[in-house]
Formats: sequence, C-alpha cells, structure tokens
Amino acid sequence: MTAASASVVATAIDPAIGYTAIALVTLATALIGFFAVRLSRTTSDFYVASRTVRPWWNASAIGGEYLSAASVLGIAGLILFEGAYGLWFPIGYAAGYLMLLLLVAAPLRRSGAYTLPDFTGARLASRRVRGLTTALVIIIGWFYIVPQLQGAALAMTIATGLPPWTGAAAVALIVGLIVAAGGMRSITYVQAFQFWLKLTAVAVPAIAMLLVVSGRDLDAAAAEAFPAALGPLAADPLAVTSLVLALLLGTLGLPHVLIRFTTNPDGAAARRTTLIVIVLLALFYVFPVIIGLLGRVHAADLAQPGTADGLALVLPGRLIEGPVGDVLTALVVAGAFGAFLSTSSGLVVALAGVISQQVAGGTVRGFRLAALGSTLVPLAVVLLIAPAGLAGSVGLVFAFTASTLSPLLVLAVWWRGLTARGAVAGMLTGALACALALALGLLLGPAGVADAQLPSTVVSLLTQPALLTVPLAVTATVVVSRWGGQRPPAGVDRMLARLHVPEPR
Repeated sequence: MTAASASVVATAIDPAIGYTAIALVTLATALIGFFAVRLSRTTSDFYVASRTVRPWWNASAIGGEYLSAASVLGIAGLILFEGAYGLWFPIGYAAGYLMLLLLVAAPLRRSGAYTLPDFTGARLASRRVRGLTTALVIIIGWFYIVPQLQGAALAMTIATGLPPWTGAAAVALIVGLIVAAGGMRSITYVQAFQFWLKLTAVAVPAIAMLLVVSGRDLDAAAAEAFPAALGPLAADPLAVTSLVLALLLGTLGLPHVLIRFTTNPDGAAARRTTLIVIVLLALFYVFPVIIGLLGRVHAADLAQPGTADGLALVLPGRLIEGPVGDVLTALVVAGAFGAFLSTSSGLVVALAGVISQQVAGGTVRGFRLAALGSTLVPLAVVLLIAPAGLAGSVGLVFAFTASTLSPLLVLAVWWRGLTARGAVAGMLTGALACALALALGLLLGPAGVADAQLPSTVVSLLTQPALLTVPLAVTATVVVSRWGGQRPPAGVDRMLARLHVPEPR
C-alpha cells in the first residue's frame, strides 16, 4: 500500500476507534485462549482436542478460521474493483465445502490420522509420500498466512495510522503465543467466538447502511456491477471456470480445514459439521457482497489497487456520521482483526502439528516450538514484499492446493489403485506446473515486466491455472499408478474399508 493510497482511507477513521476495537478483540481472544489452556492437558488435546468437538461448535470454529482476510475485507473490495467477477469468490468459497462433504469429510475422520501427512503416509505406506505431503502443507500454510498478515497490516494502518508492519507483527505474536500455550483445544474456543464476531461485524454495518441509503442506489449498483464489471477478467469465461475449479477443489486440501474434521467424535459428526458450515458461510457472504455494491455507489474513489480492500472499514463512517457511524466502524475493525487472528491460528495449529509430528516425535514441546516458528517465515515474507489484493492472493493459494494435495486426497479416499509413485508424480507435476504458470503470469501478464502480447486465453490460464494444472496432476497420478511398475500397498482393502464403513452406534 503506497503512502498516497493509505492516506485516502486512513483519514476516514478516528485512531481512537481503531485502537479501542483492536485492543478489545485482542483482549477477548487472549482471555478465551488462555482460559481454555486449562483444558489442554494431553497430547491429544493439543493435536485434535481429544476428538470431542460437537458439530455446531466445530462448525463455528471452522467458520472462524476459514473466513479470512479475503472474506471479511477482500470480497467487498473485489466487488468494488471487479464487479461481477468478484461474486465468484464467495460462491466458490462456500461451495467448496459441498465437495468436502461429498468426498472426504467422513472418510478422513474415520482414518484416525492427526494430520494430512499422517493420513497419506499410512494410506500409501510410504515415508516419501508423507515427507512430500508435509513439505506441501508447510508451503501452503505459509503462503495462506501471508495474506492474513497483509490484511492485518492494512487494517492497522487504516484504523490507527501506525506503520503497516505493526499489524502484521502483532497478529504473528498473538497467534504464536496462544497456539503454543493451548493447541487445538484452546484455538477451538477462540475460533468459534471469532466466527460470530465476524458475522456480527459485517452483518450489522451492512444492514445499518441499507437502512440509510435509497433502494435506487443499491439497484443502480447491482445493475452496473452485474453483469458489467471494472476488471478485465470478469467477462472471460475461461478465467471464471478456472477460478471456480480452484476454489471448489482447493478447499479439499487446505490443511487448517482438514485438521478440523479430525476433532469430531465420528464420521457422522464430521458430515453434520460440514452441512452446518455451508449454511453459516452462505449466510456470512451475503453481507460483504452488499458492502461491495454500496461501495460502488458511495466509495468509487477507492476502486483501485491498494485501497479497495479498505472499503468495509471506511464505508460505514461515510454513510452514517456521528457516534453510530463510529460504533459501526469499530465493529468492522474488530471483526477484521479477529479474522486475521482466527485464520492465522488455524493455519499455525495445522503447521505445528505437521512439523512436530515429522521432526519432534509428536510431543507437546515440539508442537509449541513449531507453533512459534510457523509464524516467523510468513512474517518475514510480509515485511519484504509489496501487498497484493487479498482475495486474489488467497485464490492463488487455492489454485496451488487444488493442483497438489486435493487430487491426492480424493484418489487416496476413493481409488484402490493409487500407488506411492503415482502420488509423488501427481503432487510434483501439479506443484511444478502451477508454480511455472504463476511465474509466467507475473512475467508476461498484463502487469508483468516483459513486453509480451499474449492471447487472452493464455493470460487467463497463466494468472489462474487450475483448469490446466489440475487435469495434469490427476493424469500424472493415474498414469504412474497404473504403469509405473508399483502395486498398491498391502492392506489397501482393509484401509479403504476403515475409511468408508460407518462406525457402530
């Protein structure tokens, strides 16, 4: 965010409001987290909350960690900037859980694994598969944390006027300490609280703003945004198809989402949890869309890179003056900061579990050290690189996940013929193809440094490559599994029966 763009939005908020909101949500998070530490006594408490989290509670916690900076701030900003194209993000975010419900939620819980590498390593009886899965989980987790810290930097600057690095550093510190202290048991309580905080933080201001604007304003914004749009990709069916594929399949492989289902008592509870999550997410995403539409009428000056993501923070004060506007602004600031804390917490729990299982024998001490270390790399990245649009950044993480872990997970659950060599080939193919496409997109795309005149179809596949990379990864997995000279592991039938046979009542 440049100094000029920061000044556009920062002057709209009284710093006292920002300090108060951030202090309150931080205090509430710390109190809930450290109170729950007293309930974390065993290794199982730290890794999977002893598998005792009930569906409604777990669904709230999943919503708390899944609704990230891209949801609370990025969706409204993207609709302001891109119009109709931005609507595909909430659709894909919510619909991804339907894929998870149908394909992996209950089988993953029945596997008994603590982490995704635990599951893939046991399913394919291969330490190499486990090691590669671990590496990918760490990469995905780190790059998913980066937008959360960038969002915290943006929110801190807008809300208080402090330098951006203070927001990123504050979130990294708070998350590292809470996760290290209480693990999954502690974070479950924190995230469940923060889902309802975030829902309140977008719903109340959105409804209040609807009450003070004319219906003609909203109708005009909707007619102008849908199907028309400001962004160049909105009218590109190939880009939309590739984006939706990335969002639908990317959810299946997100490490902080998958680990949540290991905390349910059984597979049936995992399915009920997923159904509740779909309802909660669908309800939540109504309100950022409303804020984005209102912004197209009343905050068109923010429709530019670096400022669009600040729309939800600024708009309440523009439309509702006085103490009521101040309270609504403080509520959005608190919800946004809660989003950064809860999503980062879920990611750090997932990373700490994977790292400690891999290198520290799965001990509580190893978990705590891994939790602290898992925040340092993303923080360093945020301090060194310029921020991008929050929703777009998260969309690229989904594309990478959809190209690597998601095909492996689905085939491991549903295909007997999967082999360790096939799994490795598929993950490497998806990872390399996706990384190459994204690198070429940065170099040769519309904002790239190279002087290249590429067809729009090529640009679409480079900037959002899931439509190309997911089929490549699946093909590589199947071909190498079938003709790579290796049989499925011994005991595969017993393992698949465990995944698909419901637990006795």
